[in-house]
Amino acid sequence: MQKGLLIVISGASGTGKGTVCKKILADLPEVAYSISATTRTPRPGEVDGKEYYFLSRDEFKAWIAEEKFLEYAEVYGNFYGTPLNKIEERLNRGEDILLEIDVQGALNVKKKCPDGIYIFLLPPSLEELKRRIEGRGTETAESLARRLKNAVAEIEIGREYNYVVVNDTIENAVAQIKSIIAAERCKVERNPDKFQLGTRNKELGTSF
Repeated sequence: MQKGLLIVISGASGTGKGTVCKKILADLPEVAYSISATTRTPRPGEVDGKEYYFLSRDEFKAWIAEEKFLEYAEVYGNFYGTPLNKIEERLNRGEDILLEIDVQGALNVKKKCPDGIYIFLLPPSLEELKRRIEGRGTETAESLARRLKNAVAEIEIGREYNYVVVNDTIENAVAQIKSIIAAERCKVERNPDKFQLGTRNKELGTSF
């Protein structure tokens, strides 16, 4: 059985990761979403167990002690982590898993899962990124400046990924990521069984 793909998507805050991932999951129902855990406060409309597992800091630290995370990191004063949730078991069953995580977490996952697909999402420009973050209406001038400064550093780390996609429009970004996934599924190293032509010839009653 072909092992499932571990698809990791990251990008600076405000790049549109969440919206892009939701569209990919809607278009590719065979791809399963791995829900992250966080200590941050839920945003309007977010539901525990759907967008994130919302934990207290004490609960999160307990999960760390119990080694329940594939990776975890502290970002902007809050913890984020990827629960193991038998991810490796699901991949071995042939399921494709999508992780939407920050750059710190993605690099930690890459050390443990180097055969994953690491996709970095870029904004069209820093000016557009600033506009998108301001549009949330959740940032102070100080926190906005901090996020933009961190975004520059995170974008540089994007060079460590396998692919880069500019999120100029949701449609274009999603189309490119779907093409990446399709190409990865066709890689020779992921399909060794398809080269067993001798077996197929016997099934067809032919020989060469």
